[in-house]
Amino acid sequence: MLTGAIETFPPHVLREYALLADGARGALVGPRGDVVWMCAPQWHDDAVFSSLLGGPGVFAVAPADEHSVWGGLYEDGTLIWRNRWITGDSVIECREALAYPGDAARAILLRRIKAVRGSASVRVVLEARANFGKHKMTTLSCDAGVWTARSGALWLRLTGVGSAKLEKGVLRAQLELDEGAEHDLILEVSSEALPEDLVNPDVAWAATESNWKLAVPQLENTIAPDDARQSYAVLRGMTGASGAMVAASTMGLPERANEKRNYDYRYAWIRDQCFAGQAVAACGDHALIDDSVRFVSERLLADGPNLTPAYTVDGGRVPDEWRTPLPGYPGGSGQAGNWVNDQFQLDVFGEALLLFAAAAKHDRLNLDHWKAVEACIGAIGKRWQEPDAGIWELHNAKWAHSRLICAAGLRAIAGHAPAVQGARWVSLADTLVADTTKHSLHPSGRWQRAPDDERVDSALLLPVIRGALPSGDPRSVATVQAIRDSLTHDGYLYRFRHDERPLDESEGAFLLCGFNLALVLHQSGEVTEAARWFERNRAACGSPGLYTEEYDINQRQLRGNFPQAFVHAAMLETARRLADPPSPLHSLNT
Repeated sequence: MLTGAIETFPPHVLREYALLADGARGALVGPRGDVVWMCAPQWHDDAVFSSLLGGPGVFAVAPADEHSVWGGLYEDGTLIWRNRWITGDSVIECREALAYPGDAARAILLRRIKAVRGSASVRVVLEARANFGKHKMTTLSCDAGVWTARSGALWLRLTGVGSAKLEKGVLRAQLELDEGAEHDLILEVSSEALPEDLVNPDVAWAATESNWKLAVPQLENTIAPDDARQSYAVLRGMTGASGAMVAASTMGLPERANEKRNYDYRYAWIRDQCFAGQAVAACGDHALIDDSVRFVSERLLADGPNLTPAYTVDGGRVPDEWRTPLPGYPGGSGQAGNWVNDQFQLDVFGEALLLFAAAAKHDRLNLDHWKAVEACIGAIGKRWQEPDAGIWELHNAKWAHSRLICAAGLRAIAGHAPAVQGARWVSLADTLVADTTKHSLHPSGRWQRAPDDERVDSALLLPVIRGALPSGDPRSVATVQAIRDSLTHDGYLYRFRHDERPLDESEGAFLLCGFNLALVLHQSGEVTEAARWFERNRAACGSPGLYTEEYDINQRQLRGNFPQAFVHAAMLETARRLADPPSPLHSLNT
């Protein structure tokens, strides 16, 4: 039986959670005002709130009257969330944010309650449980209305609930607000002893608002500026001081119930980072592309051909998979860590070159970055003939996508290099394309997944978008048509056909692929059809406008870890590209 506050706040449907993030960590807050997930001190550390995965640990602010209707929204271009409840005789709001930008050692969670109409009665529940629920709160004390405690190695401080009661290790309070009144709660969670000075809520809120305004551009050069700003804010909030962007803020959320596809994405995937950098470069922004280039180039310079697909946000090794004590989200498990350390993924080198080429167009590469370019090309030259795990992290094979995206990267960066050097890189690209043509060209004239796998794969849209071959090449045209014929359903796109079952019985629609098809269609001049695909996939989000990796089109539910950064990057880039007339004779990297 579950213990503690989890009995009151069990896991909820994913589409109604919002993300708070400050670059160093993220928190999920639900429609009952429950913060159900936060790792501390950083993304890849153990959770201190883990009720999302069935464990103990929650920080809730909710109406005392449970007969209420919920709503909420983000403040424009920020990760400042407003929970809103309407009860029988009141309207209550709770403004939520992690103080931005965040400190690597200390999370500051800001919550400002307001009685918008009528008086408000609000309950507060705090059960901090470090190390995935292992450590209860200890040494609790209250001094002048400020509660302090420890949970494992973490220091805690909660201001704003001086009259709280401690019941079975859970701190509970009830606040009464007159109409129009506001009340601040501030929770600090730190891996170091907390400073004596308390956080001033007005100063913290003002700084957070100002910093978000500076961090997120207006993006009026897109066809959906409001949503583009929101996606940019997600990418910004998931990118820390090291320049690393986590792939998702969560772990263990199932892509398919009870099929052991429950991965831990609280790490920085090189490929995902490159996707995000290319998206913001397309929008003309520099800050996030500089972060991406810095992190990827540092990893290439350190590891060269031994580059791993993912790292912790501080550049360390991703921990191997291990079983936490958490029961898991319904249909999922409590597995942490990732087996990605054992994989070689050739395509990440191609994506890195595409990132560097996008940065070079904005004159954002320095000498060290060019050294990373040379290290990347050296790695491709050394390893392109080896089987790799590919973009979907499957068994090792000579995946056509991996080789073609490396060719695209080589062609893109060659355009920014001295002529002789660039010619060598183009020659290597030609070699990769020729070899792929020899071994992975289907008899129908399209690309197939690998020499021993005749299926088509939506990943093969990426080399078309990025210019592995000239636009209009018959192999590309045939591949796009085969993808449209065999992997689409109801305006959504699937990765590949697993078996003879209907597509939606194997997995959810893959939103990254749907946005990529919109890009290909626009590039080929099918402007109206591209817009249809963009709008269909743009709508595959929850109430806060956040995306997961997959979308169950039958149940209209989000599947997988949440939110998924590369889907937000794809939405952002597509919104930008579709704002311009198509250029069918050029790739998007020309």
